[in-house]
Amino acid sequence: MSLSGFSANLGFLWPELSLVDRVYAAKKAGFDAVECHFPYDTPVAELKQALDDTALPMLGLNTRLGGDGDFGVAAIAGRESQAREYIDEAVAYATALSCRHVNVVPGKTSRSTSADAVCIDNLTYACQLAARHRLSIVIEPLNTRSVPGAYLHTLDHAIELITAVDADNLKLMFDCFHMQIMHGNVTSLLLKNLASIAHIQFAAVPDRAEPDSGELDYPVIFGELQRAGWSGFLGAEYHPVTTTDEGLGWLGVYQQELTKQ
Repeated sequence: MSLSGFSANLGFLWPELSLVDRVYAAKKAGFDAVECHFPYDTPVAELKQALDDTALPMLGLNTRLGGDGDFGVAAIAGRESQAREYIDEAVAYATALSCRHVNVVPGKTSRSTSADAVCIDNLTYACQLAARHRLSIVIEPLNTRSVPGAYLHTLDHAIELITAVDADNLKLMFDCFHMQIMHGNVTSLLLKNLASIAHIQFAAVPDRAEPDSGELDYPVIFGELQRAGWSGFLGAEYHPVTTTDEGLGWLGVYQQELTKQ
């Protein structure tokens, strides 16, 4: 298959294990890569050793969310210094792990001219810093059902920010779960915006469980991506209904489906 394969999002999968042990679990399960949310409590040398042992690439990580209820600070006026501290930390950690991208999380605030200006300034800073380390920065629109008050919640807004920053290393994190809830018609949106997308994530809609349930037929969607020439990874970011291992039947099935297309 032309796709690079499936990535395990270690922010949600195997939550009972340490982050380091989740890497080994992902390898054992048959994933081709891993990604995470907030690895900062794990010594970077320990995580790097696990990645080296398993030969799994770490695709990306997120900037910190801030305090309770913040869900990021990069679009929050008056917190620019904190946002840039988080960006510095994330880029340094990602560089040590040879990550591909850092997700800069903008936070909860109403969209306004001032919020857009703050976000654009912080994203410009992030892109300039990341470029020195050959990293990409990504932004991810979230659905307002799961994250009420999210500043970035539509695909159009994300594309506007990417256009305004005008940096080669700023791309879109397209999460099928969030975008199906906010917009629907996920396959069409993916294909239309493929050139702006750095990474794709997926989960069942509407409950964010294993991807072989819910309203989206992912083998069909992935087949369309493959025919369109998408060569990146597909990130499994879902909440297991029981245990991660018990719900992994979809992985082998999806891998086989893609080899047929």
